[in-house]
Amino acid sequence: MSSERLTDTEIGERLRLARENVKLTQADAAAIAGVVRTTLVAIEQGKRRVHMDELQKLATAYRTSANALLRREAVQLDMVPRFRKLEESSDDAVERATRLLNDLVRAEVELENTLGVSRARNYPPERPILPGDIRAQAEQDAQELRDWLGLGPGPVTDIVSILDLQLGIRVYVRPLDGKVSGLFAYDDMAGACILLNANHPPERLTQSGVHETAHFISTRRQPEVLTEDERFTSREERYANAFQRCFITPARAVRQRFAAITAGQSHLTRRHIILLAQAFGVSREAMVRRLEELKLARDGTWDWFLANGGITDDQVRQVLGDLPDRKINAARAQGLVPPRLALLAREAWKKEIYSEGQLARLLQLNRREIREILDGAEKEESEANELVKIPH
Repeated sequence: MSSERLTDTEIGERLRLARENVKLTQADAAAIAGVVRTTLVAIEQGKRRVHMDELQKLATAYRTSANALLRREAVQLDMVPRFRKLEESSDDAVERATRLLNDLVRAEVELENTLGVSRARNYPPERPILPGDIRAQAEQDAQELRDWLGLGPGPVTDIVSILDLQLGIRVYVRPLDGKVSGLFAYDDMAGACILLNANHPPERLTQSGVHETAHFISTRRQPEVLTEDERFTSREERYANAFQRCFITPARAVRQRFAAITAGQSHLTRRHIILLAQAFGVSREAMVRRLEELKLARDGTWDWFLANGGITDDQVRQVLGDLPDRKINAARAQGLVPPRLALLAREAWKKEIYSEGQLARLLQLNRREIREILDGAEKEESEANELVKIPH
């Protein structure tokens, strides 16, 4: 069992990360543990073994447990301190979202370690932002990623599955403060990680997911927060904004669909916009702005529509009929957890490694939500036989 024990260096590193996560100074933590600051520094550096009574006191102050700090399967990440270095992270809503992302990644990696599996990373090469025309590079990079993923010219209907299952990015959709659209982080151990706001409508959730994907493509090791009032002033943000538009509404596909819909027409009408927006799964405004960018519509076209009554939901119903409510809670549309994580949770529960309550705490869900994920797992197990067993 000695090989299973964490080294003093590993324990010290976990204590340091836990302390930084709750914003305690070394002096404050030392006082709580009943030692001098230099002793706490030595503990965090692995030069002095922490005593059990000290560990218990520190764990309580760090809002965790001694078991979580010492269990090898448990994972400690330092994403929260890294996000705090960003100017946008001074907001409490961003701080809460950052903690949530950190905790969800930690939970998924712990499940992987417990089950003895690893996540396959199917990452495309990183493409640093080059001097010159940002939009042109974003257009090229976005189209190359679509081609690499085999998406063809169609709409992006499920960004979570694309990120989770095709690219191997850890992606989570949870209710966040309305001003936070998404977060992106990269960790050497955990890989690329994205958190999206489940309270936003599906179109916006897709936009946020692709925006964060742009940072994964271009500035992979820099944490990023996308907020409601983002102005896209930096080259990195302007690239991500352009990449988002180009990936969701690729130029060639838009031009082809536009030509087909407007064939023989002399004016761009609301019906044209409604049909195009439906085809690409974007808002009416986003569609018109993209047409303006591609010079398929005159600059100021969207402003003209707004000044003349806009494009209303009633008009959409007249063109498309009654469609399912597109403002349905995105968390329900995407699932409480991404597909792969749901499978890990079900497997850990079937093997009785984790109880229902432990999984609920680990994944930060209530009992009803975790039962929704585990529903049917017993039936799957009872129906299993040698014929359907996966060969290894």
